Amino acid sequence: MSVLSLDIASQIVDVALAKGKEMGFGPLTVAVLDAGGQIRVLKRGDGSSLLRPEIAVGKAWGVLALGFGGRELARRAAKMPAFFNAASDLAGGKLVPVPGGVLIRSGSQIVGAVGVTGDLSENDELCAVAGIKAVGLTAETGDPE
Repeated sequence: MSVLSLDIASQIVDVALAKGKEMGFGPLTVAVLDAGGQIRVLKRGDGSSLLRPEIAVGKAWGVLALGFGGRELARRAAKMPAFFNAASDLAGGKLVPVPGGVLIRSGSQIVGAVGVTGDLSENDELCAVAGIKAVGLTAETGDPE
């Protein structure tokens, strides 16, 4: 697969939202971006707060922009805060380097990213991974294999 279809992106979002409900997590917002950083699908769960769409997109956009999953971005941001502050400024504030931003791979190719927000970042990530795996693609969280 070289292009992330609307159907696949929609399935990822729906599975991620369902996983959050199943686990009793807070209201989630889920964004799926294509490899070029454009929004394919964005859903804000009932009760999700005002800024959640921007955070979800920022998590997904950040992993695409730098090519690492959210966990790796978080580790690097902790070690190099000046770089990440500058990168966020260059990105117009769209860079959110925390877990919950997950790259979507088809084989070795990055085809997009998912950003989930609304609960603890680790729980957001769990939902993103569930959505990606449900459609038979590979989730890259930034944890060493």
